[in-house]
Amino acid sequence: MSNAPTPLPSSARIPARQPGVAAWLQALPIGLVFLVFFVVPLALIVMVSFWHYNQYELLPGFTLDNYAQIFRGCADLSDPCVTLRTYWSTLKFGVLGWAITLVLGFTVAYFLAFHVRSSTVQMLLFILCTIPFWTSNVIRMISWMPLLGRNGAVNQWLMELGIINAPIEWLLYSDFSVVLAFVHLYTMFMIVPIFNSMMRIDRSLIEAANDAGASGWQTLVNVIVPLSRSGIIIGSIFVITIVMGDFVTIGVMGGQQIASVGKIIQVQTQYLQFPLAAANAVILLAVVMMMIWALTRLVDIRKEL
Repeated sequence: MSNAPTPLPSSARIPARQPGVAAWLQALPIGLVFLVFFVVPLALIVMVSFWHYNQYELLPGFTLDNYAQIFRGCADLSDPCVTLRTYWSTLKFGVLGWAITLVLGFTVAYFLAFHVRSSTVQMLLFILCTIPFWTSNVIRMISWMPLLGRNGAVNQWLMELGIINAPIEWLLYSDFSVVLAFVHLYTMFMIVPIFNSMMRIDRSLIEAANDAGASGWQTLVNVIVPLSRSGIIIGSIFVITIVMGDFVTIGVMGGQQIASVGKIIQVQTQYLQFPLAAANAVILLAVVMMMIWALTRLVDIRKEL
């Protein structure tokens, strides 16, 4: 005779518990903060992007002229317009910054999580990684100038060693210096979420892979990377969103010679072209949201966390 329990009829099953009033009241403060400081300003930016303007004032109404002005002359892809070139430059820095910070962040996080056995040493090394954040971004960027300038320390050392005969011009005020500054400023945003994901990996899985004869590379690719993907995606979102909107770093390290969407928005704001700046901000937001959407398709972050 089977002792399996008899299932309850559907009418007798306990209904799923619905969130009560207390849960909604608990979520109300953060919901109000989100509404006031995110939804409302974003809605205002979108609204202003459709307004008219002149040299003196904003003219409420509805027009697509701001968006048309941004993309005017962009139909010929063989000769990209200023807007497409600017977005391409911004996207290039975003991808390069993301790729390099991902490699460095993953390497540092892997070392801290799996090669440092003492939790005290882990914490000390982790704090050491945060030291650059004890000063402002501008100071950290300016600190590169005595090193990378035409008469800077790097060129002087290379010339004294006989490696070069003349100073290297592209070390500063170039794409190289911009990417270098991005890596210096934002690698920590990649290290933290990846390290957090790696510390949550069950070490018995690593031991099981080793017992099964997997090499270190196979364990890394088939066990550690898949289990760290939530941290990788979160770090990628942090870096991409910050880099795509950054204009200070590009301005300082590029010598005001490299264009970016953020810099264009800043200039348009200075000249009181607020609807045009708002339209550029909306387009940039749409581009970044598409990139984030593509990243979140790779992994369900809510399920992984």
